[in-house]
Order: sequence, then structure tokens, then C-alpha cells
Amino acid sequence: MKPGLLTWFHTVRYLRPVQIYGRVWFRLYRPSADLSPAAPVRPIHGSWVAVEHRQQSLLRPWVFRFLNEEHSLDSQNDWDRQNIGKLWRYNLHYFDDLNAEGTATRTDWHRNLIQRWVSENPPGQGTGWEPYPTSLRIVNWIKWALRGNSLEPEWLHSLTAQVRWLTKRLESHLLGNHLFANAKALVSAGFYFKGHEAADWLERGLSILAREFPEQILSDGGHFERSPMYHALATEDVLDLINLANTYQLVLPDRWRGFVDTWKESACRMQRWLEAMSHPDGEISFFNDAAIGIAMKPARLKRYLLNLTGNDAAKEANSERPTNGQLQMLHLQESGYVRVNDAVSTLLIDAAPVGPDYLPGHAHADTLSFELSVFGQRVIVNGGTSRYGLGEEREAERGTPAHSTVTIDGQNSSEVWAGFRVARRAKPQDLSILREHDGVRISCAHDGYCRLPGRPVHRRTWASRPGSLSVEDSIEGHYTSAVARFHLHPEVICEMSEEDGVGYLKFPAGNSIRWQAKGGKAKIEASQYCPEFGRCLPTQCISVMMNGETKMHFELFW
Repeated sequence: MKPGLLTWFHTVRYLRPVQIYGRVWFRLYRPSADLSPAAPVRPIHGSWVAVEHRQQSLLRPWVFRFLNEEHSLDSQNDWDRQNIGKLWRYNLHYFDDLNAEGTATRTDWHRNLIQRWVSENPPGQGTGWEPYPTSLRIVNWIKWALRGNSLEPEWLHSLTAQVRWLTKRLESHLLGNHLFANAKALVSAGFYFKGHEAADWLERGLSILAREFPEQILSDGGHFERSPMYHALATEDVLDLINLANTYQLVLPDRWRGFVDTWKESACRMQRWLEAMSHPDGEISFFNDAAIGIAMKPARLKRYLLNLTGNDAAKEANSERPTNGQLQMLHLQESGYVRVNDAVSTLLIDAAPVGPDYLPGHAHADTLSFELSVFGQRVIVNGGTSRYGLGEEREAERGTPAHSTVTIDGQNSSEVWAGFRVARRAKPQDLSILREHDGVRISCAHDGYCRLPGRPVHRRTWASRPGSLSVEDSIEGHYTSAVARFHLHPEVICEMSEEDGVGYLKFPAGNSIRWQAKGGKAKIEASQYCPEFGRCLPTQCISVMMNGETKMHFELFW
């Protein structure tokens, strides 16, 4: 969409003052790099828990694969090739492969890579010196060193310069996960190095975290941006911080011990939330910006938590598995999501705000969407995320039609635009959760379409019972057209019988479930499913045109 003055107004009015004047300051202020001698390295007093976090991304010397794209680093200019997407270039400068699977077999490659980065990336210049990739690289170099790898004097000098540079480029104008990553890097450097300078880094990083923890980690354990992918990244951040505090426990100033002690409880709450928002296949659900392969898998995060905190904490993070015939309901109240599951099915419902009012950059227009797994197979899905930046594909993936919810008059429920911006946004209202003798009934409405001439309000009610799910969509107020979409996982084949609005969903394992739609005209449409960045798969979507009806029923039976 092309923004007008009204769109800009409804985008900017939610921002905090620091996000406005901070952006101006960040653009105008041009600090110089401090290349004075490196800070000395601190001896380790505890034991670092080494974890191989992600899949290998350095495939061969100078050949990398990120976001399902493979490119080689042939010359110095390739560190910042403008014909490659910025997110790919960011990943190149993260150095995640230093702590990826099989890292010990690539030590020589990694040493050559670090040396080349130091030689070919002048201080303060290019993508690699932007605050976010700088923060992640600082952490990755330190974690690699704590695994037992030695950093050459020249690398330590560069690492110190990077930390000094970061202190002048903290992303206070962006806030959220960026500022959290900046603080984590300062804490990592503050522990790893010693001396007055390192003590200042540690103090500054902990001070930022003390402000951000209670805001970014909600009481139900969810990350405040309401994206399962970013939640998993935040969980890894907290576990890394616990790991550092355990490794340097004798260094921690007494005044911070109480705060640091709360990290384990936070990590357990975050792991419980992640498990609640995952499917039986062990991977995350796709609400807001979410894709597989960016964050650590939930099971790996669980093992990391277990290694750091012991059996008792891990048991806390476990959720009970229902036996056949039992239906469980979990309301993640502050986040706004609801999970209903039994031994056969898992239903995940989005009754959440798009995110923090001042930080909706990773939000999609997906209010009142849902995802469903049956027999361990994802069935109803949201479209996922394949790319960032600007462009029609990004706008389409954030738009309401890419999600399993209702689109009214061809508009998005929240005005997502320009890659990471949101103007007027849908607010859930009137959430009701009723336990019935044979199931659970959840109802919620949102006001995202009240900006339209007829001020329509979409209300959706899910009735979940063992063996069935009923979805009722109702629209209060005038509208011209409304479409309820139910996007299907690519492995599920949809068939519709000659009887209008009745059909079957067939699974690879041979199972099938029956569906029917009433109160609208059902048809099968082509759609796409983007489980990873850079990867989109063709799939099917059941769309139901409501044709002026005030109510539509969609039912599944298994």
C-alpha cells in the first residue's frame, strides 16, 4: 500500500519519543572507532556449556548458505554485495557457524574467516559494523573462544574495538529485540574481558537488561512481539546469559545477583510458552513473522535449559501430555494466544494484539487466525514468512488473505505496510472461554475493520471437541464482500464432493478428515506456504465467500 498522511499519522502516533528523536540522532551522529589497545581477557572461573546451536551455514571455505540462498565470498567487496538481500548480508556478518553443528571440524575455516573479516572490514564501515550484526558477532566470537578456541591478538583488538563501537551505536531508537541483543553483547564482553572498561560494559549491559526483561518477557512467558520465532531467539538469548553468569559467577557484582537469579525462572516460563505455541511435529507455529530454520529448534532449547538449570527446572518447563479422550486448554493470557489439545489434535488460536503498540514491526494482519494439527500432521496453517524488506511479496505475506482468518472488503485487518510498519491495527475484544462437558468454546471479536464505511466487526467462535472442530464466523455491521480462508499444509490434499461445501482432507499417512462449510460458497483455491526464508511451496486453500450472510460455519470431523 502507498502511505498517505493518515497512514503515517496512525503509524507514528504509537511511537515513543525516543524512537523519533533517537532515529534522527542515530542518522546524524557519526562516531569514530576507538582503536586503542585491546582490553585484557579475564580468566574463566566456572564451566561454559557448549551448545551447537544451528545447522551448518559455512559449506566450504568461503561458501555460505543462508535463507536457502548460496553465495561465495570471492573478494573483499562480497562482504557487502548490494545485489544480495540485506538479511543475507546480515547473516554473513553474524558468524553463527562458529557455534553450529560440527563446528570442531571446521576450526581452520573459522580461523581463516575471522582473520579475513578483520582484514577486510574497516572499523565503522559497511553492513558488518551496523549495531545488530555487530552485537551477534561479538557474542559468537566470545562463545567460540569459550569453547576452547584461542583468539589471536589482532582479533582481540578488533573485538574490543567492536564493543567500543557498539557502546556508541546502541539501538535505543529501535528498542525491542535489537536493544536486547546490544545489551547481551555488552554483558558478554563485560564478562569476557577484565578491567575498568569491561566493568563499564557489564554495568551498562545489565542496566539495559534490567529495564527490558520485565517489559519484553511477559508474565505468561511470551516475548512481547508475539512471534514464536522471535520468542525462540529471545529464549536462546536468556539461556546464553545464564551460561555466562554461571561461567563468570565470581565476577558478577553483588548488586546484580538478585536480578541475575531471576533469569532461570524467566527461561522456564519462556520454554513453557514455546512448547505451548509449537505443533506436535516439534516446530513453531506461524503467527506474525515466523519461519523454521532461523531460531534453535524448541527441543534443542529444551536440552540447553536442562544442561544449564538441572532436572527440576526442566520438569517445570514440561507440559503434561493428555491421554486419549482428555482435552486440555491453556490460555496464554497476557500474550493473547489459546492452545487446545488432546492426544489427537492441537489447536492454536490468535486472539492477541499485533504486538507492542510502539513496536509492531514483526506483526502480520492475522488477528483471529488459527492453526490446527490432527494425527500429528499440520492441517490448517498460516502462510508463513519467506522474506523481509520491501516489496509485494513481503506485503502479501503480512496481509490478512495469507492467514486462516476472514478478509472483509478486500482489506487487511491491520494496516501493514512498508515491510515493518503498521498504521491502524486490529484490537481483540470480548474474549470468552467456556469449558463445556465435552469440549471448549472460545469466542473473540476484533475491531480492525471498523475503519471501513459499514464499521463491520468480525467475531469468530471455535468449538473444540474430541474428534471435531467447529468454526463460526459472524460479521456485525454492513460489508460488501467477506472471505473466510482456511490455508492447508502442502502435504494435505483437499477434495470437494459434488455436494457444495463438503469434502475430505487426505493426509500422507492415509488418514483423512471430513470438512463442510455452511452459510457461504466454498471453493478450493491455489495458495502458498512459506515454512522457511527463501522457500515457498504451492498448496491449497479452502475459501468460503459469505455472500452477504451474517454467519458462516466451517466444521472438521476426524
